[in-house]
Amino acid sequence: MSARLLDILYKVAIRSVAGSTDTEIMDVQMDSRQVKEGTLFIAVKGVAADGHDYIAKAIGAGAKAIVCEKMPEERAADVVYVETANSAAAAGVIAHNFYGRPSEQLKIVGVTGTNGKTTIATLLYKLFTSLGYHCGLLSTVENQINGEVLPATHTTPDAISLNGLLRRMADAGCTHVFMESSSHAVHQHRITGIQFAGGLFSNITHDHLDYHKTFDEYIRVKKSFFDTLPSDAFAISNADDKRGLVMLQGTNASKYYYSLKSMADFKGKILENSLTGLVMTVNEQEVHFRLIGEFNAYNLLAVYGAAVCLGADKHDVLQHLSMLTGAEGRFDYQVSPKEKVIAIVDYAHTPDALLNVLATIKKLKKGFEQVITVVGCGGDRDKTKRPVMATVACEHSDRVIFTSDNPRSEEAEQIIKDMEAGLPVAARRKYLSITDRREAIKTALSLAGPEDIVLIAGKGHEKYQDIKGVKHHFDDKEQVKEFFELLNK
Repeated sequence: MSARLLDILYKVAIRSVAGSTDTEIMDVQMDSRQVKEGTLFIAVKGVAADGHDYIAKAIGAGAKAIVCEKMPEERAADVVYVETANSAAAAGVIAHNFYGRPSEQLKIVGVTGTNGKTTIATLLYKLFTSLGYHCGLLSTVENQINGEVLPATHTTPDAISLNGLLRRMADAGCTHVFMESSSHAVHQHRITGIQFAGGLFSNITHDHLDYHKTFDEYIRVKKSFFDTLPSDAFAISNADDKRGLVMLQGTNASKYYYSLKSMADFKGKILENSLTGLVMTVNEQEVHFRLIGEFNAYNLLAVYGAAVCLGADKHDVLQHLSMLTGAEGRFDYQVSPKEKVIAIVDYAHTPDALLNVLATIKKLKKGFEQVITVVGCGGDRDKTKRPVMATVACEHSDRVIFTSDNPRSEEAEQIIKDMEAGLPVAARRKYLSITDRREAIKTALSLAGPEDIVLIAGKGHEKYQDIKGVKHHFDDKEQVKEFFELLNK
């Protein structure tokens, strides 16, 4: 693929240019290590590194043009330099242009919020695929193009990778793409330049304050996604979230709301919630869904609303939705053959998500079954939520085991100490601390009696533990299955 520099700079806010823009560009990169002959290198100031420090290296590797926020004092004669106020924002627009503006050929729906993004995007992908459309999915768990599974490295890929994937999706005949739009992606301009057909807001709670610093800033970033939607798009928000109405203030898109508790365009009511699924009314139509829990009732309403806004038949949508399962690692459960112990693996890694899952489990209990929770917190992430997570687990479980999640560069033992700090005296009698996650899961399942419920929270779909920069294979679901098989022998 190649394009003229002049064409791929269309709509970029340019301060100055040194050199001729009538030159052919063979590739676009933000990583100097990936630069080859004929590449346009975009120098972006990142969290850990500044691309401006690697301009000379990129030119040495064959870069033909440079986009930067500050012109270098010394410039190579045969290289074009383009100065812009914000290289990250420019990267989104440039990538969109370089790959032939793929989002204009697709109906793209972005899903943002603290919890529920993966389930909503995955359900939309499954729903529209079952309705006969060719679809793409961009999610935390995986990316898919018409059923072809591609590994996901970030919730939302960088601008260049994202537009490359959208180009592949358009070329593969996809008509619809459903993607998670994380707050990091919005703030870092990874989705700048993308034309969205619609946006969905699930909820907002305490998360990513290690990155955004304040809750107000986190809200502002989430809201900015809706602020940039075009007038021909739709915006759907959760009316029951206390910031659900604020999210859509200022958007030019058509506004819609979904709710379980108040009047809304897409109104639901839970009639039955059990391990066999949800029975609920959706705009007065009674439906049995295979998903479990109030949080999934909200997810289903969001999906229903988006499908209707995309022009799908209401009755077809409900019929197909009733047959679907959710995303991997979201309330995934197994039952031991003999003792009928229920083990639930869930991605819950925020206080609110953990509370939602435990509240759902409480509603599913028939009597005096114990709830045993295995939980940890990730390293190099928001430390303020660690004692909150621990408190939520202890308040809503009979027994708790604190363990490691993805400690990353931190010591797992110190993360557990941070979780324990500030716990009330009553809670201290409820928990054990076992650093080894495999041992923690095994202990929890060993402590469980007939029909007890064991929640293993935090990792969900992840198939690894990140320890000191090395990813070690680890799958919570595999651990449960192995232990249940041992018990059955």
